[in-house]
Amino acid sequence: MFAVLKVLQSLGVKMQSFALRVTCIAVLALANVGCAITGSDKDLVTPPASMVQPTKTGIVLDSLPPPRRKLDVSVYNFPDLTGQNKSNDSFAEFSRALTQGGSSILTDVLVKAGGGAWFDVAERADLQPLLQERQIIQNTRTALEGKKAASLSPLRFAGIILEGGVIGYDTNETTGGIGANYLGLGGNLQYRQDIITVALRAVSVQTGRVLASVTTTKIVYSVNLSGSGFQFAAIDHLLQADVGFTKNSPATLAVREGVQLAVYSLIFEGVKNGLWEFKDPAAGAEFMRLLELQKKAVAPTPIVASADIPRTPTASPVVAK
Repeated sequence: MFAVLKVLQSLGVKMQSFALRVTCIAVLALANVGCAITGSDKDLVTPPASMVQPTKTGIVLDSLPPPRRKLDVSVYNFPDLTGQNKSNDSFAEFSRALTQGGSSILTDVLVKAGGGAWFDVAERADLQPLLQERQIIQNTRTALEGKKAASLSPLRFAGIILEGGVIGYDTNETTGGIGANYLGLGGNLQYRQDIITVALRAVSVQTGRVLASVTTTKIVYSVNLSGSGFQFAAIDHLLQADVGFTKNSPATLAVREGVQLAVYSLIFEGVKNGLWEFKDPAAGAEFMRLLELQKKAVAPTPIVASADIPRTPTASPVVAK
């Protein structure tokens, strides 16, 4: 740190500058924090782990009115069908561009739909460990109790299989930017728009017929804001500073919201086809009307009764005596 200060002073930079003082203090503070192990309790920079933040579509999906009867469904797989790897201009990248845990995301969304009132999800994605654990329990009972050992209750089966996956990831669908420079000071703004496409269908286990099918899209934004400036600190000595900030929408969260809208739309496709129905048809009809009108998940605005509207008290007139 002191070596940096000496270099700046040798270039003729005056340390009386308030901005330069603040910059040096910040660099020194970050250097001291860097001595702590990243992610430990002594790390003052890295935030602790947190729960996944709810999406706008997820909030509406969780607030859906309950059905007349819960649906028994199963999810075997929900793969990434795009096959795309992360882009890298320097070397070959073998990491996938999108999440490979689509079935876990879909299962979590189904369990929480309508506050947990819409679906009973039977475990099928990792069925082998479940069957193996049941076999261990049965063998242990037989070893302790002999032939009189009680058998485990049968597994719950599903009447509907949910299939599909992430079928599209179109990068650089829209790109652009703007920038300007004047007397050594300038700024630059760049953005990029990608599109993720999700497909979901409900298949009848008894007949194999596709009962309903939907396709949704989710836009992923990337924004870069940068600025630069230079000034002659002394003769033949140029001081230049650059600053930048980049914000990328998480692709996994975008896949999750695309799946949420797919489940939301699939529910209403089944209602229109007479496959299932809301416990309160009038409450569900308002959600369906907004979905068909705006093509996205929107919660109806609650109607406020006139008696619930607060009234502004009227001031009493002042009478001169």
